[in-house]
Amino acid sequence: MTASETESPLGKPSDYPSTYTPALLFAIDRARNRSTLGIEGELPFFGTDIWNAWELTWLAKNGQPQVAECEVRVPAASPNIVESKSLKLYLNAFSMSSFSSADEVAATIRSDLSACTGGDVLVQLRQPADTPLPKIAAAPGDSLDNADVHCETWEVDPALLSADASQPVSETLHSHLLRSLCPVTNQPDSGTLLLSYTGPRIDRAGLLRYIVSYRLHNDFHESCVERMFLDLRQHCGCESLSVYARYQRRGGIDINPYRSSDPAPVENLRLWRQ
Repeated sequence: MTASETESPLGKPSDYPSTYTPALLFAIDRARNRSTLGIEGELPFFGTDIWNAWELTWLAKNGQPQVAECEVRVPAASPNIVESKSLKLYLNAFSMSSFSSADEVAATIRSDLSACTGGDVLVQLRQPADTPLPKIAAAPGDSLDNADVHCETWEVDPALLSADASQPVSETLHSHLLRSLCPVTNQPDSGTLLLSYTGPRIDRAGLLRYIVSYRLHNDFHESCVERMFLDLRQHCGCESLSVYARYQRRGGIDINPYRSSDPAPVENLRLWRQ
């Protein structure tokens, strides 16, 4: 269940419990941010939020420490997201708790996060002996960042977007210049934006200016991607569209929201800054 924003640990001094404490998890209602985007009722997209936690550790029954990378997939249709600092505190609390196996740890995390988000969360642990381990991937498609454009808009402006209906295309684009600000702490969140679409050709210079216009925008990762999806669909007339943000990690966790007109699952890419 959700609580008031004043109870969130984000931006506040915190204790760091070292034994399993599921009560540390803090839920944020998605509807609160979605209502500002005009999203009511049925969602206009499919998607998932992929969280990669790189510092998970716990004790085996004999006391020997274990380590793993933890991949969490939260469906976009879940009523809540997990506040990022609360997830960091929650996972840190596994450090001095003993479990019989990695499978037990994964099942525990899945149960707790499903209860917190109200969705069917998927959890996968990868340990050093597991193969294949994730490799660094190149961002797919054409880069927007080579364009020499004049940027002067520092708050989100969808009017920067345009498309040429006389030139229908199917293409994949990316930019490493995505940056937004945490709505609570004002700390910067930087990442790479991946965009695939079919429809009128999007003006690349305007698209890059639009991405850069998030530079001082205060919002959660998930809300930024949902705003982008809606703006691109409305202003560019995309017939099919996928928007995927791969943010850099903070506190040992990277958050990667994906929204698409296609219900197919998305690959958990690991890009060069992650």
